[in-house]
Amino acid sequence: MTIDQSTRLVSTVTEQATLELSLQTTAIKPLGEDEVLIRVEAAPMNPSDQAVLFAFADLSTGRQTGTAENPVFEAQIPAAMMRMLKARVGKAMPVGNEGAGTVVAAGAKAEAMLGKTVATMAGGMFADYRVARASDCLVVPEGVTAREAASSVVNPMTALSMVDVMRREGHQALVHTAAASNLGQMLNRICMEDGVELVNIVRKPQQVELLRGLGARHVVNSSDEDFMPQLVEAVATTGATLGFDATGGGHLASQILTAMEAALSRDASQYSVYGSTTHKQVYLYGGLDRSPTQLNRAYGMAWGVGGFLLPNHLARIGQAEVGKLFARVMGGLKTTFASHYAQQVDLPGALQLEAIQRYSQQATGDKFLVTPAGT
Repeated sequence: MTIDQSTRLVSTVTEQATLELSLQTTAIKPLGEDEVLIRVEAAPMNPSDQAVLFAFADLSTGRQTGTAENPVFEAQIPAAMMRMLKARVGKAMPVGNEGAGTVVAAGAKAEAMLGKTVATMAGGMFADYRVARASDCLVVPEGVTAREAASSVVNPMTALSMVDVMRREGHQALVHTAAASNLGQMLNRICMEDGVELVNIVRKPQQVELLRGLGARHVVNSSDEDFMPQLVEAVATTGATLGFDATGGGHLASQILTAMEAALSRDASQYSVYGSTTHKQVYLYGGLDRSPTQLNRAYGMAWGVGGFLLPNHLARIGQAEVGKLFARVMGGLKTTFASHYAQQVDLPGALQLEAIQRYSQQATGDKFLVTPAGT
């Protein structure tokens, strides 16, 4: 059977400052010799998908149109945000960073993958069929399903890269925010396996209990009145001088640096107006808090705040090192790198108003799995 069409979820910004999410059918072009056609059976809804998906729209204005088989979701985009979206106006952008499925067709140089279950971060994975380069696909081990392999790139490789950055930059322990997330739980398991001290920051008491139940040693709640003393104590105990912040906005990055400086000052032999000479670093890798990043420079002069993006890090370390990380992920898809989903939806289901209202909250324990071609 020849497959010549694909249905995919696209996000479009209109000239009328409207976000439109819809399904689009496109022709599948003949495969290149190093390309494969994947029947996409499972693709996770990651926080990293939502910037493209929602385009800063005010989701409280969302409304459902279209039909049950071909639904459309619309929402208004604030005028201030449209200035940032000029390049997107009128363009239907495919969504879905990663996913997994079965190779149903292959070019001459990729025939070894035919019939195999593969995982990829090729983008545009909220589609029933997706063409990808064979070199961008990982053949998953025998006995691992597409569902189990769906989240085998973004979260696992990000978590492993955090530990990799720690080692490369000469730090000895980590601080991580939004730590009860799927990624956070994964990072906790990696650190336990590798003997790395990790300070987990969460915002709810039940998230503290969740992580402690998973074996986490250092968990602090940013909603507690004594959050800062707790954070300083945890940082002092672990010696953490590197943080990864998923919230992005607000004061949290600054609070982490402040705690690091306070912990270092405990052992200072003499006072300096310039603070500790030990470098303290926080990388922002998410945007759960859309407010501006606010820094209260109470941590001397040896510090840095920067951005962290997984593809940039992988390009920097080179293919050989990337291969080692991927090999570890493939070997632990059912253990260390296992992902869990609260809800499963097909492509039309992903565009239902109720589903959008739920997965846009990015709540802990409420991860969605999209099954474009069914299971």
